[in-house]
Amino acid sequence: MKICVLASGSKGNSTYIEENNIKILFDIGKNTKYIKEKLNEINVLPEEINYIVISHLHDDHISALKTFIKKYHTTVCLTQKMFYELEDLKDYDNILIYEDDLNFNGLKIDTIKASHDATDARNFIISYLDKSVVYLTDTGYINRKYFNKLKNKDIYLFESNHDIEMLNNGPYPKWLRQRILGDYGHLSNNAASVYLAKLIGDKTKKIFLMHLSDTNNTEKLALKTIKDTFLEYEIDFTDILCAKQNEISEVINI
Repeated sequence: MKICVLASGSKGNSTYIEENNIKILFDIGKNTKYIKEKLNEINVLPEEINYIVISHLHDDHISALKTFIKKYHTTVCLTQKMFYELEDLKDYDNILIYEDDLNFNGLKIDTIKASHDATDARNFIISYLDKSVVYLTDTGYINRKYFNKLKNKDIYLFESNHDIEMLNNGPYPKWLRQRILGDYGHLSNNAASVYLAKLIGDKTKKIFLMHLSDTNNTEKLALKTIKDTFLEYEIDFTDILCAKQNEISEVINI
């Protein structure tokens, strides 16, 4: 399985995953020019993308969707509730509605419900044979009932949005701080670190910290928080990177 984060942050999110000749974009924020350029950097043509899987309808996850599908006619995968809300797709033919899971020639995508202030927001567990990836961003918390599904995967693409102290002392108005900190907001560095300490296992190869806030976080703080937490839990795991807003990640093959 080939994995590359094309963009991650409040200005746009998109991740490329390929397996068994199936090429998928998970979310498509930023703009079509950016997506095309970053795909070219990993030797993928935009017209080769088979599916775009939408996690939710906030603009930083779908801003390139309208222009991309107009040009490349890619199949868009989303829930029925999302479809009814997204006017741009009303006259578009290449739609695949998912509710619980998707399966593309053995490439399985299990969906779990995110706790976020967007219609029917989802996170994903992508697997093929014995290989597995967690794509989890834009959620205020993780329901305990999903823990067993999320445990001991090869790769974690995992939200670590904000440092709580930076957020509370930063420029955001009170209502926005409360939204981010709430159950329908985003995972803090602290929350992400504790969740990951409980989820990773001996199979885990790499963690990407995702959706870092430009205003309320830094890579240094996010990495320090997770390393300190892992030390407290006596976890010896150091292959942790921060996904970036305007640069692709390294390409991971598992």
